[in-house]
Amino acid sequence: MARSKKTYGNESISALKGADRVRKRPGVIFGSDGLEGCEHAVFEILSNSIDEARGGFGDKIVVTKYRDNSIEIEDHGRGIPMDYNPKEDKYNWELVFCELYAGGKYDADGDESYQYSLGLNGLGLCATQYASEYMDATVVTGGYKYQMHFEKGEPVGDLQKEATNARQTGTKIRWRPDLEVFTDIDIPDSYYHQTIKRQAVVNPGVLFLLRIQGDSGFETTEYFYQNGIKDYVQELAGEESLTAPQYWQTETSGRDRADKKDYKVKLSVSCCFSNRAQQVEYYHNSSFLEHGGSPERAVKNAFVYQIDAYLKQNAKYLKGESKITYQDVEDCLILVSSSFSTQTSYENQTKKSITNPFIAQAMTDFLKKSLEVYFLENPEDATKISEQVLINKRSREKAENTRKNLKKTLSTTMDMANRVQKFVDCRTKDTSRREIYIVEGDSALGACKLSRDAEFQAIIPVRGKILNCLKAEFHKIFKNDIINDIIKVLGCGVEVKSKANKDLLSFDINQLRWNKVIICTDADVDGFQIRTLILTMLYRLTPTLIDEGYVFIAESPLYEINTKNKTYFAYTESEKTDALQKIGKEKFTIQRSKGLGENDPDMMWMTTMNPDTRRLIKVTAADVQETARVFDLLLGDNLSGRKDFIATHGQDYLDVLDVS
Repeated sequence: MARSKKTYGNESISALKGADRVRKRPGVIFGSDGLEGCEHAVFEILSNSIDEARGGFGDKIVVTKYRDNSIEIEDHGRGIPMDYNPKEDKYNWELVFCELYAGGKYDADGDESYQYSLGLNGLGLCATQYASEYMDATVVTGGYKYQMHFEKGEPVGDLQKEATNARQTGTKIRWRPDLEVFTDIDIPDSYYHQTIKRQAVVNPGVLFLLRIQGDSGFETTEYFYQNGIKDYVQELAGEESLTAPQYWQTETSGRDRADKKDYKVKLSVSCCFSNRAQQVEYYHNSSFLEHGGSPERAVKNAFVYQIDAYLKQNAKYLKGESKITYQDVEDCLILVSSSFSTQTSYENQTKKSITNPFIAQAMTDFLKKSLEVYFLENPEDATKISEQVLINKRSREKAENTRKNLKKTLSTTMDMANRVQKFVDCRTKDTSRREIYIVEGDSALGACKLSRDAEFQAIIPVRGKILNCLKAEFHKIFKNDIINDIIKVLGCGVEVKSKANKDLLSFDINQLRWNKVIICTDADVDGFQIRTLILTMLYRLTPTLIDEGYVFIAESPLYEINTKNKTYFAYTESEKTDALQKIGKEKFTIQRSKGLGENDPDMMWMTTMNPDTRRLIKVTAADVQETARVFDLLLGDNLSGRKDFIATHGQDYLDVLDVS
């Protein structure tokens, strides 16, 4: 059947209009259509109130989260202009609530209060209104109280205006994010606490009240920092910091490119050093910069440069020692940076990073000079700081060298394992998932290869009878190819002192390449003996693997019982009896389970390798001593004790003897 072809012509091009510009593409404005985007919408409304307070209009902002996930933000600013605007031939409420890229902050130079504004793009309030199930706006300004109601991005009814005697001006916005726009609107309480605390930190003297509605009313939390970032750094450092908090500030102006106009910049930084805590935070125009950008580059450059210079000048480096890095500084640094500019280049609308070249350079120069003066005026602090940074550096380098050596050891171990004959590795390198099956013979190897999950299950075959490690001397043990191959594949070495095999002697449990070591043998006398010999080897050479619970036995079924519609596997005589009772009068066949090498892949997977259906017996530490005693009795030099045991208990095992 031929497919119809849709033509692509002049009428194929369409444009989103009105609220659909946000409702159908919320990720473009808010960075996400999920919870993160919904959170960003809250910050857009909060930003407007913060801009008013920072401009000197109101010193209190109230944020309320209601149980139905609606949000209300109230400030004591000048109030949004709502009346008719002859210049634009529209009401101001239409421009502010229903027009993207409309607002009072574009001509920043003409309004001192908005020179350092969080919201410069005219998107926030309108975009949030468009993305809301409803929004109610109440504004008191110029002797009047204005009210507007919106639903799903559209105004409902006319502007309500009435005279008021209220002296307190301000704006109150309540809205509920729309689940038709966002996939989730249940913003966690932690977001409000974290965000509002950060705003209190970088807006000194402004009181923030957070009200969260619960089952028994509203829980109110106050956030207030009279001295802003300096108080916050003191709070982070506590009473036992290495140095006292410092506070530096400056104002400057400059341009990002020669052909651009100058813009103004305010810089303030508070910092101290500690060997107990570490935290660095960057803010710009009071927005938290999760990814830093220009301020982060400045801090890295300035602190490394100035501390390195001090170390060189005072001969603190050892001969031939490498230079410090920012990581060494950051490990003992508590710093909060709050910058403002009249022109800001954000990485995107979500304001998580700024890219202004001039801010980066101005802040670098400012911090270098501030640190230089600080070190000159406070030589004791300079000594403490430089010595702590050197301690961090040398600790880091030691840890890196240890990791390199471990990686080299692991790489060598893996190379050794990959050279083991007939070892079949799995794909994943995640040791928390990897399993190694030690199987009996080449035929079992073939069956397991066909039935395993190659992503995380590896196999090594034991060819023939393994050496009895309880009776043998170490020089004989390490001449045994089977034992050497198993130890190489395990990767952790052995816990014995011998000159017989130096490559395997350095035991390190962290080098074990497996989460489970699974012994898988036939359910017959020969299989039991091979299993016992493998356990004996592990007990003598790597007892920690047993102590730590890494060693398992894969239990093989004794019987396979087939009916027309179902197969039963019985691991004991009692399970066989139970299965036969379930079958009742239904026809069935029963046979002793075949050897591993004769099992078909589906059966092998279901009974032995599938984590959901297999049976594994963990060899626990509690069993070790008793196991050792029995091993020694049955496989050691105590011939008379072995004869007595067989005479006493031999009849208990007559039914499993493979004799004809």
